[in-house]
Amino acid sequence: MFKPKLVDALVGYTRQRFYQDVGAGITVGVVALPLAMAFAIASGLKPEAGLFTAIIAGFLISALSGSRVQIGGPAGAFIVIVYGILERYGLANLMIATAMSGVILFAMGLLRLGSLIRFIPVAVVIGFTNGIAVLIMVSQLKDFLGLQVKAMPADFFGILHTLYASMATLNGEAFGLAVVCLFVLAFWQLALPRLNNAMPSTKNFATIPGSILVLVGATVASQMMGLEVETIASRFGSIPNNLPAFAWPDFSWETAKFLLIPATTLALLGSIESLLCARIADQMMADGPYGDRHDANQELMAQGVANLITPFFGGMPATGTIARTVTNVKNGGNSPVAGMVHAVTLLIVMLVAAPLAGDVPLAALSAILMFVAWNMGEWHEFVHLRQFRMTYRVTLLLVFLLTVIVDLTVAVEVGLMAACLTFIYRISSLTRAEQVLAENHPELAGHEADVHAHRLYGALFFGAVKLVEAIEENLPAQAVVLDLKNLIYIDTSGADALMSLVRSCRKKQVRLIICGLAHQPLEMAQRCGLLQALPDTQWVPDLNQGLTKALT
Repeated sequence: MFKPKLVDALVGYTRQRFYQDVGAGITVGVVALPLAMAFAIASGLKPEAGLFTAIIAGFLISALSGSRVQIGGPAGAFIVIVYGILERYGLANLMIATAMSGVILFAMGLLRLGSLIRFIPVAVVIGFTNGIAVLIMVSQLKDFLGLQVKAMPADFFGILHTLYASMATLNGEAFGLAVVCLFVLAFWQLALPRLNNAMPSTKNFATIPGSILVLVGATVASQMMGLEVETIASRFGSIPNNLPAFAWPDFSWETAKFLLIPATTLALLGSIESLLCARIADQMMADGPYGDRHDANQELMAQGVANLITPFFGGMPATGTIARTVTNVKNGGNSPVAGMVHAVTLLIVMLVAAPLAGDVPLAALSAILMFVAWNMGEWHEFVHLRQFRMTYRVTLLLVFLLTVIVDLTVAVEVGLMAACLTFIYRISSLTRAEQVLAENHPELAGHEADVHAHRLYGALFFGAVKLVEAIEENLPAQAVVLDLKNLIYIDTSGADALMSLVRSCRKKQVRLIICGLAHQPLEMAQRCGLLQALPDTQWVPDLNQGLTKALT
């Protein structure tokens, strides 16, 4: 059912909560301003594309969201994918791919597939997140060093080759400015909290976002010192101070039909990012008075609507953003109203101060993105890899390397395949068959050659049918007793293996006695015809009765 969290959040909504939401929304809007422009520029788009996305998609996601405090907008995780689509298919087809991803996201929510995202293994998520972070940092080296490059390739080795070939154009002033900006950001995040604890009078400074401080400081410093650095205006021209009208893209259907995979990648990554962000928000809100859990399916539908509409108004792909959502919660945001205020704040800033943004040095934006990428990565996982199983290590490193060197889509596909194979292997290794011995059941003494009894444990699925096949290949002369009490699951392949055992026993005139079927295995046995194929006397509740039947 399509029911935004806003509907429930407004029940009993008070003036005090509204003031808290407004304060949080304004703060988040200030934080989002430089990030929105930086993400768009890094993706190969004009800075206003990021602003349009933060305003339009940010408002729609909050208004329709399945989370009380989710903040939507352009995200760093999309940079690599968007740049690749733009490079290969062009801007018009990027818009179509984004809209297609919106349809996919909405369909996923409508079909209640939100919970399935949680089944993506942690190793795959960490692998491609770290890989994206590396690609973002590498892609920002051009502006960080102030290099003169006409066009950057999309592939990792192509970027490195282009950077190396352009090192002679290094701009020392841009490089120095970027280093200072990066140092200030690191100090603001790492050292300032300690300084605040030692000197409480400095706590007011912590309310100023580090990215805004760097943005304003770098712009003022470059103007006052007359630095020869590239700015937003020198590369892209002035930023418009009004929202664009609806525009239908001029695209080719011949090209658009190849956009299904890129669109699916955008949808998959967007769903993971948004639901991961919503889960983090749930944890932060758990102890408060408004700590209800998010609705994953409603969240996907909200993301779908935003991504379907935004590209036709000059925007780029959008998703839930962890940094801005955390900022929202920490500043008192308690309902979707805060996210809507954040979008309105950005709109007002763009209408009033758009001309001033043209003087922002690209070196400062590259430093901000470098810092965002560093915070994106789960680098400690590489340090702790030795604590995990070999399969986890291989999957994480494989996804990481494929993301960096090949392509994110390939990385996720291979990672999921590796994770599935690992899971199948692990479950099949946990499924086992034990032969019942005479030392535990004395009534079998002297009958071991004529009667075989086996206990099966775990899940009898396609990866474990070899256990039943081994029993079938070594049939005794009189009877086979199967104790299935400890089976928790049987799939169609397992059921087929049991039916094959029934036919083999019937052919060789060996009695087959089934014991202990319950729950799902019992339902499967009834559906596949296993119970109908056995006389009532060969289906008993426990092993002791099964052995008694076999020996009479």
